[in-house]
Amino acid sequence: MKDSMQVRFREAMIQKRLMIVQWIVVSIIFLLLGRVAFLQIITGQYYEGLSETNRIRTVSIEAPRGKFLDENGSLLVSNRPSFVVSAWLFPRNISADEIQRLADILHMDSLEIQEKIQQPHSLPFLPVKIKEDVDLTTITQIEAKKEEFPQIVIKTEPIRNYLYGNFAAQIFGYTGEISQNELAKNPTEYKSGDLIGKLGLEKTYDAYIRGKAGADRVEVDAGGQMVKLLHRVLPVPGNNLFLTIDASVQKAAEEAVDTQLKLLQTQHKTKAQAAAVVVMNPNTGAIIAMVSKPDFNPNLFNGGISKKAWDVIINNPFNPIENRAISGEYSPGSTFKIVTGTAALELGKVTTEEKILDTGKHWLIPKGNADGEALGWISFQEALAKSDNVYFYEMGNRVGIDNLARYAYLYGLGKPTGIDLTGEASGIVASQEYKQKIYDEPWYLAETFDAAIGQGFQLVTPIQIAMLMSQIANGGDRYKPFLVDKIVSDQGEIVKQFSPEKTGQISIQPSTLTAIRNALHDVAMSGGTASTVFQGFPIPIASKTGTVENSRGDDHGWFVAYAPFDKPEVVVAVLVEHGGYGTASAAPIVRKILEAYFKIQ
Repeated sequence: MKDSMQVRFREAMIQKRLMIVQWIVVSIIFLLLGRVAFLQIITGQYYEGLSETNRIRTVSIEAPRGKFLDENGSLLVSNRPSFVVSAWLFPRNISADEIQRLADILHMDSLEIQEKIQQPHSLPFLPVKIKEDVDLTTITQIEAKKEEFPQIVIKTEPIRNYLYGNFAAQIFGYTGEISQNELAKNPTEYKSGDLIGKLGLEKTYDAYIRGKAGADRVEVDAGGQMVKLLHRVLPVPGNNLFLTIDASVQKAAEEAVDTQLKLLQTQHKTKAQAAAVVVMNPNTGAIIAMVSKPDFNPNLFNGGISKKAWDVIINNPFNPIENRAISGEYSPGSTFKIVTGTAALELGKVTTEEKILDTGKHWLIPKGNADGEALGWISFQEALAKSDNVYFYEMGNRVGIDNLARYAYLYGLGKPTGIDLTGEASGIVASQEYKQKIYDEPWYLAETFDAAIGQGFQLVTPIQIAMLMSQIANGGDRYKPFLVDKIVSDQGEIVKQFSPEKTGQISIQPSTLTAIRNALHDVAMSGGTASTVFQGFPIPIASKTGTVENSRGDDHGWFVAYAPFDKPEVVVAVLVEHGGYGTASAAPIVRKILEAYFKIQ
C-alpha cells in the first residue's frame, strides 16, 4: 500500500513538473511569436527603411543658377561645372582618422570638416558637402584611395562663372554656402550645403535665380559604390536676369575710374584710391552703369574663399566689398546748391535778376570762397554756374535751415532710393531736429551756412545725387532706380517684367526749373567751373561740380551731369574720394562715360 502511494506521488510530481515545463515552453513560444510580430509588424517598416537607406541612396542634382545678361543680351554671368566632395553619414559617422586623411588631401583643417559633419541637417540621409570647386588633381588623389574613403562621394555641380572677373562686382555680388543662421530663417526652402546669393543681385533675386534641384535614386553595394541608377528627377534651371546695364558703358566707366585714380595718385600726388559712379536714365530710373572702386573678383568666393584672398580684401582700408554707389555717405558739397537754389527761388527769397555782392567773405559770418576768390556783383545764374559760396551762404541765411531741410526731403534726400540692392544708406539731411537728437545742442547760423553749400551734417550717397539731378533733367519726377529689366525662364517665358516706378515728385515752377537748368548748362561753357574739361564736347550738357572738405586727407571731388541738355536721356554722377577739386578729379571720368554712351570717338 505504502509503495503504491509513493508511486502515485512520484507520478503526480512528474505530471506537475511536465506542466511547468509545458507552461515555460508555451511562454517562450509566445514571447518569440510576440517578438517576431513586433519586429515584422510594428517596427518592420523602420528596419526596412534602414536597410533600404543603406542600399538605396538619394543624390541631389544641383540646379544651375540663372544667367545675367545686359540690356543688349550680352552674357555677363553664367555657370561652369565643378567637382564637389561630399560625405555619407549613414549608416555610420566618419572616423577621426578618415577625417584627418581627407583634410590632408583637401588642404583643409580637420576641425572644419568635423564642424560640417556635426552641423544639424534637415535631410540626414543626404550626403554632406565637404568642399566645392575641387581641382582635378585632388579628385584623382581621392579616387586613387577610394577604399580608404568608402563614405566619400564625388559629383559634378554647376558653380558661378563671372565671365569678366571684377566687372560690376558689387552689382552682381557673389554666392556662398548657406550659413546655419540663414538656414534657420527658411528651413523649408533651403537645405544644408546649398549655395545662395550673399551680395548684390545674387542675393536680391536669389529666389528667382536659384532653380530647383533634381535627384538621383541609386542602388549601392556594401562599399558604397553605385550599382544601378533607379530613378532620376532632372533639375529645373534658375530664371535669367536681363539687366538694365549696358556692358559697353559699364566697361568704359570702370576703365575711366581706374585711369583717373592712377593719374591722381601719380601726377597730382593725392591719396585717391576709391570712387563711385552711377549712370542712370532720368526718365525711368533704369541704371545704365554703376561702379565702386576698389572692387574684387567674385569668382574668388567659388568653393569658399581662401584665407589669403579674404585677408587681402578685409585688410584693404577702402573695403572692396562695399558698394560705394549706394552705401557710401559723403557731404554733397556744391551739388547741394541745386537744393538751396530751388528753395530760394520757390520761396521768393531771391529773383534771377537780383545781384548779390561777393567780396570773398560773407558779411555776417566770415565764411568765404575757396582760395579767397571774390566774384563781385553776381546773379543766381552766375553764382550757380561758378559755384560761388558767398552767394549761397546768403541764400541759406534767407531761406533758413528748416526750409533747406524741407526741400532736401522733397527731392528725396535723407532716405534710401529703393534700388534693388541690399545695403543702401539713407544719408542725412541737416536740420535742427537732427542736431538736437544726436548731439542735444542748439542750432547756429554758421551751421546753416555750411548746410547751404552741402557741408556740415549733410550726407548723401552717389545714387541720391544722380536721383537729384534726374529730377532737374525730367522736370521733377522721382523714379525708383532699378537694375533688372525682366526675369525670363530657361524656356524663354517672361516670369516678371519691371516698369518705371514713380516714387515722388517735386513741384517746381517752370521759371525756377529754367533758371537752374540754364545755370547748370553754363557750368561746362566758357567761364564755368568745368569749361576746360568739356571744351570741344559735341553734345550740350548740364552739370555741377562739387568739392567736399575732408578733415582726414585730400578733399573729395563730385561731378554730376545730364545730357543732352535739350532732351535729357542720361545722368552721370561721380564721386572720387581724396581726389581734390571735382573739376580735376571727377569731371574727366564723366566725360569719358558720356563719350562711351553717345559713342563719341
